[in-house]
Amino acid sequence: MNVSRLLAFLQPLLCIQLSPERVIVRHLRTGTTLNEVAEVALGPPGRKPPVLGVGAQARAAASAVPGARVLRPFAHPRSLVSDFLSAELLLQTMLKQALGKGLLAASPSVVMHPMGSPEGGFTAVELRAFRELALGAGAARVQVWTGRPLTDDELRSGRFPA
Repeated sequence: MNVSRLLAFLQPLLCIQLSPERVIVRHLRTGTTLNEVAEVALGPPGRKPPVLGVGAQARAAASAVPGARVLRPFAHPRSLVSDFLSAELLLQTMLKQALGKGLLAASPSVVMHPMGSPEGGFTAVELRAFRELALGAGAARVQVWTGRPLTDDELRSGRFPA
């Protein structure tokens, strides 16, 4: 077994499904699934506001901090990504939750799956935004898939239907 195959074997594999209402992160090796409301609570505006909470905890966390706000980064009538920074922070937090704590944790390989099918399909700019979101959230490798939900076997093999 060569080094690149060994590293790929050790690398966690995550599937992230995005919709305006929900973000679902599945860890294929452990079976862990996070299914959260697509909301993130951020502290008062600043250079990089702290994440106070994501998903169902976002509203409660924001109500406890003056100046905090709750954002829905995937809710826009014309595009799935409405706020890149808050979307990246939401995904970063959820990836950390899905991966857990580890001393030598490897950056995951991620399959980004934007749900829905906008009229005319996703644009090249949107597809790149999905890729950049995953990379910014901590992924080492990213594939963007825009078809039907993939089975675990398809995700593990990396062979997606045409």
